Amino acid sequence: MERPRQRLVHSTDTSNLADILERVLDKGIVIAGDIKIKLVDIELLSIQIRLMIASVDKAREMGMDWWLRNPDFSSHAIKDQSVEIDALKRRIAELEQKPSPKLSTLVEPVAAEEVSAGPLEEKLDSSV
Repeated sequence: MERPRQRLVHSTDTSNLADILERVLDKGIVIAGDIKIKLVDIELLSIQIRLMIASVDKAREMGMDWWLRNPDFSSHAIKDQSVEIDALKRRIAELEQKPSPKLSTLVEPVAAEEVSAGPLEEKLDSSV
């Protein structure tokens, strides 16, 4: 018995990995998921996962540019932080040079007659 020959069919609409990656980076893709572990209506653990895959241009178009301010990714971020740190050091030095108010001017003295015994002290006095 002779088998019929099968023709090899070629697809004209093939996509390789590079095409798929180009589409994903151009459009962007978001993957979101929540994991919650509860025991008797008490939430023990909650994990929220958000993953976005996009090109740098697409991310900046959407308003995301955190890597520009992160010192692990940008050398400019270190300069920005050093300016802020210098400003804070100057402010601390200014505050340290100001005379501090004396404690006696902040707290008014209280006469012993004005202080009343609390409920615990009254119970102790009555039990003796």
